[in-house]
Amino acid sequence: QVQLVESGGGLVQAGASLRLSCAASGRTFSSYPMGWFRQAPGKEREFVAAISRSSGTTYYEDSVKGRFTISRDNAKNTVYLQMNSLKPEDTAVYYCAGRRVGTYSSYYISPYDYDAWGQGTQVTVSS
Repeated sequence: QVQLVESGGGLVQAGASLRLSCAASGRTFSSYPMGWFRQAPGKEREFVAAISRSSGTTYYEDSVKGRFTISRDNAKNTVYLQMNSLKPEDTAVYYCAGRRVGTYSSYYISPYDYDAWGQGTQVTVSS
C-alpha cells in the first residue's frame, strides 16, 4: 500500500495557475491507477481527473476539461495536476488517490474505487 502526500496548494486569483503534486512512497506506485478529487465546504467529494498506470489514458470531469492536466512520473513516484485558468468555483481541498489494482490502461472515477488517499491540499481561488 502506498502512502500519498499532496503539495502545491495555495491562494491565487482567478485566472492563475497552480500545479499540485502527489508524492507516493513504496515501490509499487507504477502499478497504481491514480486520481485527483476535490471537496468544497458543505459538498461531497467529487472526481476531478484520473490517469492510468501507463499514463496512456486520462479522464477529466467536464468542468475542468481543457484547463486541468493530470500526469505522472513513475520514476519519481509522483502524480501531478496542472491547473490553469483557475476559477473561484475550483476552491476546495484537493486529494490524490491511488488504486492498488488496475489494468495497464484503466482509470477510475469513483472515490470508492481507490484504496489510498493523501491528506489533501487547500486550493483557494479569489475573484
